[in-house]
Amino acid sequence: MTTKVEGEFKPLRDGILVRNMDFSGHKTPGGIIVLSDDGKVGGIHPRWGEVIAVGKEQHDVSVGQYVMVAHGRWSRGFELNGETVRTVDPKDVLGIQDEEPEAIHKSTLGHATRAYEGKVSVGKLEVS
Repeated sequence: MTTKVEGEFKPLRDGILVRNMDFSGHKTPGGIIVLSDDGKVGGIHPRWGEVIAVGKEQHDVSVGQYVMVAHGRWSRGFELNGETVRTVDPKDVLGIQDEEPEAIHKSTLGHATRAYEGKVSVGKLEVS
């Protein structure tokens, strides 16, 4: 059951309220639909949200900006005037952008690869 709120909503203190977080899935070349938040490598990533309200003590983020939020660090969401919105703790904001992000997320299939100080980590194997 989704909480429904009508009217104006103002986050407390330095809180942030966002909309338009993308939770859509993707289709593999074989036709399998993988949910975006599947708990595996392809679903674990930060997400962008459009700021629609901020608390009185919030000085870093303004309404109309876009924030990148660390994976899973948003509320379950509730319906505000017919639209799904989520609250975000400002400590979990990784970045701020004035323009709408072009590529919100490009999912990856298989294992994640990460470069770190001249090494590439794939699982527990490090290759220099």
